[in-house]
Amino acid sequence: MRRGVIGPALALALLAAAPPVAARADDGRAARAAEDRAAQAVEDHAARPVPLDRLFDNRAVSDDARPGAADFDGSGASLSAQDLAAAGWTPGRSLTVQGARLTWPRPAAGRPDNVRADGQTVRVRGRGDALAFLAAGTGGEDLTGTGTVRYADGSRSAYRLDVGDWRTGPLATKAVALPHVNTPGGRLAERARLYVVTVPLARGREVASVHLPREPDLHVFALSVRGDTAGWTGSWAASTSGQPPAGPWTDRTLRLVVHTSAGGPRVRLRFDNTFAGTPVRIGAATVAVRESGAAPRRAPVPLSFRGAAGTGIPAGAQEFSDPLGFDVPADTDLLVSFHLPGTVAAAPVHSLAVQRSYVSEPGDHTADASGAPYTSTIATWPLLTGVDVSGGPGSVVLLGDSITDGEKSTVDASRRWPDVLSDRLRAQREVPRYGVLNQGISANRVVTDRYPGDGVSTDTGGVSALHRLDRDVFAQTSARTAVVFQGINDVRWGATADQVIAGLREIAGRAHARGVRVLAATVAPCEGEARCTAAADAQRTAVNAYLRSTGDFDGVLDFDAVLRDPDRPARMLPAYDSGDHLHPGDAGLAALADSVDLRELVP
Repeated sequence: MRRGVIGPALALALLAAAPPVAARADDGRAARAAEDRAAQAVEDHAARPVPLDRLFDNRAVSDDARPGAADFDGSGASLSAQDLAAAGWTPGRSLTVQGARLTWPRPAAGRPDNVRADGQTVRVRGRGDALAFLAAGTGGEDLTGTGTVRYADGSRSAYRLDVGDWRTGPLATKAVALPHVNTPGGRLAERARLYVVTVPLARGREVASVHLPREPDLHVFALSVRGDTAGWTGSWAASTSGQPPAGPWTDRTLRLVVHTSAGGPRVRLRFDNTFAGTPVRIGAATVAVRESGAAPRRAPVPLSFRGAAGTGIPAGAQEFSDPLGFDVPADTDLLVSFHLPGTVAAAPVHSLAVQRSYVSEPGDHTADASGAPYTSTIATWPLLTGVDVSGGPGSVVLLGDSITDGEKSTVDASRRWPDVLSDRLRAQREVPRYGVLNQGISANRVVTDRYPGDGVSTDTGGVSALHRLDRDVFAQTSARTAVVFQGINDVRWGATADQVIAGLREIAGRAHARGVRVLAATVAPCEGEARCTAAADAQRTAVNAYLRSTGDFDGVLDFDAVLRDPDRPARMLPAYDSGDHLHPGDAGLAALADSVDLRELVP
């Protein structure tokens, strides 16, 4: 018998509990009313929320030696337990993805480990900004379903869930991809995908239960409420732009230099193993204020992870350090050091740091109060994606391409336009002094992936703004307002204005659904750069015309008007041009930041 549905005996008992019904014909209405009450009682009983694992009715995972023990998609195909273990997704393992803590099902291979969504009511508790589903579709195409969240106060909200297919869905948005698919006839060398998808919740209300969509090809493995990040402000962040070859590093310590925006008395760090296919081990980690080079001002302070000195991060997951009492100054360089005891030959990175960081000689040098062991430099930020400080008003997230990323700004000087914007926020008292999170990626586009979203690749242009929006904006710490400054790479590489506009419109709609204020910046001129042809400029101009006239965004920053040459509007003012006609230099980046009306950042 299917869980959540009561049998005939209980139904009869509920009918017997109804008031007696007279045999006279004119009492027929009373009889029908009693039957309706009994039927409603049956329905209410069936809809009582139960934990997700009590609803599991499908076997998705098989042992490679017994592939016939599971049938995920109705054709006998299944996920490999060995592949999952190699990715760090072991039974009962707690995983953090997009800030949500989820548990991979505990049942062993060949046992029920997921539920086919068919309107079941799941017991879920918590307060937060989003509901997170660990899920995948099996119908051969991406799926969309709708469901309902019930809150403890009796109110409800509807949600829409879009989930990729486990064999054909987008790799750019998957949580993890596995190298094989098990079938009764043997293993197929085909990528199997699992997705973590979040949907917005009514803020401040306690979730009591979740009504799943009626879409049996949609499989749910885990479900949780992503907690609010109230009490924390993002001080620094970087987007993962790809997974290129690295090192290889074996028994090395990386000491990364990052520049804070907001300060606070406590700190926590975030490490992401995004896009990876295997776990990575961090043996130890520390934080310190930088004096110069790789040398700290004072001895580095150890971090912990769930009480331990180090941590393993499964493929596609992330890890936050435990909160640490450590005074983080605003507008200051920090040294974040972490030891990699194993061999790392490829790593998720932010490729354009515009900042030198350091790699040590062999050994754990996280606690070293000298920079002497750090004998080589790197120009990327591997694995580290966030620095949060306690207190503060929350964060402004800047979603952009190379201009936001800081291409052509002075190396080691923190002169990107987000840095200058942070300086302005700290120097005033009119609006809250938000943390500023730079989520620019060099070569990034609105509607097309540069990096395919899986595997080792030398292309570090990132997945599209549409595909990284959830991770790089909505999952960022205490995000209050987002600024979108993208589109030039799309039109330079042949996208039409209509395609870019559709992408920007979707970003605005998704931000508003999350309760995030969203601003757009007009696309800057670039005449003289090889790909900035007259045809590309016509598309750029059309995108800007839309931005200046639309009501889709909460405000528009006219960066085109700031940078353009009044005598030749298709090109950048020479005083702001770095020399390549595409990227502003320090003066142009400062002009962008100075042009922002800070009041526009306030939700």
